[in-house]
Amino acid sequence: MRELLDSATAGLSNMNNADSSRLASQMLAELRPLWRIAWPLLIAQTAQIGTGVVDTLMAGNYSDADLAAIAVGFNIWLPLYLIILGTLFACSAIVAQDFGAGRIERVRSFLPQGLWVAVALSAVMTPLCLNSDMAIALLGLPEETAVKTSAYVSRVGLGFPALGIFMALRYHTQGLGITAPFAFASVVGFIANVPLNYMLIFGAWGAPELGAEGCGLATAASMWISTLIILLYVLTARSLQPYLPTHWLEGPDWGRISEILVVGFPVGLTFFLETGVFSVITLLIATLGDAAVAAHQIAINVWDVFYIPMISVGSAMATRMGHAIGARNAHGVRMALWVGAALSTLIGLLAMSLLLLFPDAIIGAYTQSEDIRELALRLLRLAALFIMIDVVQIVGSFVLRAYKETRFPFLVVTLSYWGLALPLGYLLAIHWGSSSPEGTVDFWYTTILGIAVAAALITWRVRRILRSLD
Repeated sequence: MRELLDSATAGLSNMNNADSSRLASQMLAELRPLWRIAWPLLIAQTAQIGTGVVDTLMAGNYSDADLAAIAVGFNIWLPLYLIILGTLFACSAIVAQDFGAGRIERVRSFLPQGLWVAVALSAVMTPLCLNSDMAIALLGLPEETAVKTSAYVSRVGLGFPALGIFMALRYHTQGLGITAPFAFASVVGFIANVPLNYMLIFGAWGAPELGAEGCGLATAASMWISTLIILLYVLTARSLQPYLPTHWLEGPDWGRISEILVVGFPVGLTFFLETGVFSVITLLIATLGDAAVAAHQIAINVWDVFYIPMISVGSAMATRMGHAIGARNAHGVRMALWVGAALSTLIGLLAMSLLLLFPDAIIGAYTQSEDIRELALRLLRLAALFIMIDVVQIVGSFVLRAYKETRFPFLVVTLSYWGLALPLGYLLAIHWGSSSPEGTVDFWYTTILGIAVAAALITWRVRRILRSLD
């Protein structure tokens, strides 16, 4: 992180010997718009995570088979969701640069192209959800669980067209620096999901009792509700009208569509691979025993709590950098990076402090088992180190995305996680090891090695880019 901050501040020391008070005022001036973008993203991400938590809790109170079906099914449709989300993220980076450069006509004409990409992605992902039976059959699940999983995934798939539209609209307006309406829409969708789950899982209020299938329908319905809210906002908000197309039904512009795919698809694949590697590691750790997977899941859950705000700050930072890049404002680029990196570092330091100072309290909220507690205690210490290194990787990745350079992070993730951390962890914990719960620690060591390699490579690339500003 020090190297990244040094790069970010390379030009600040040459600002006509500006004193500390002037620098502080400049940082505060950048902090306000960055945080104005970041906090709604934090709320929206929390609401989306909360939807999964509510689904799990309510299904768990219905039956074990339905709980298992949702747990498995979630890991089937989540990667498809991440590909849509990551690919359409390109719209934010492209719009941010055009907006910063004052190319308003390009901004106005861009939204229909984002919607075309959203429709195309949904046309691929929805049938995959609706026809997931063959993939589920390969998992060797009990017949009842397999049937329930297929029903759950297929019903969630009905919401994917809405998801694509939502993401296209979200990232178009995020590129303009507007995020609060999407937080509101996400929260409303989360709230609506609760009674819909109750009604369709348990058969309340005259509705059919559908279990996991009902949970899938509720999730899809909440996606449509959020999308309709945000569509209503986009169509009626006067402040947005200068940045919306004159003709919404414009035909495909293959040049702009190609730009979205070139920039965005590597992001989608990166999200897919990051999620996938942790899923595979969890499955491998599950072979080491119940205590191992329980301790690992505690550490992962704690990491997730801090990952969400870091991602939100990183995304806001990328938007602010995009505006400055478009305006050819080198100082603005540095200030956005400096403030974004500083906020992310503070989150990382807070996480590390809590994990190192209060591990027993954190673990006690999950379990009273002594075997799990001892292993989880070691993993939380490693998680504290992982989070601090991850700060560097997250900040650097969003810097590159602000510059529409997305293939390099994809290659780095492939190398560091899939080429290094995963196979080395397997060798140490299972192949050469005793296949005991202690192998969980080996997996965390190799994962830390992987994220350290990723952070180093991404920092190197960021420093090269920032030198061009001088």
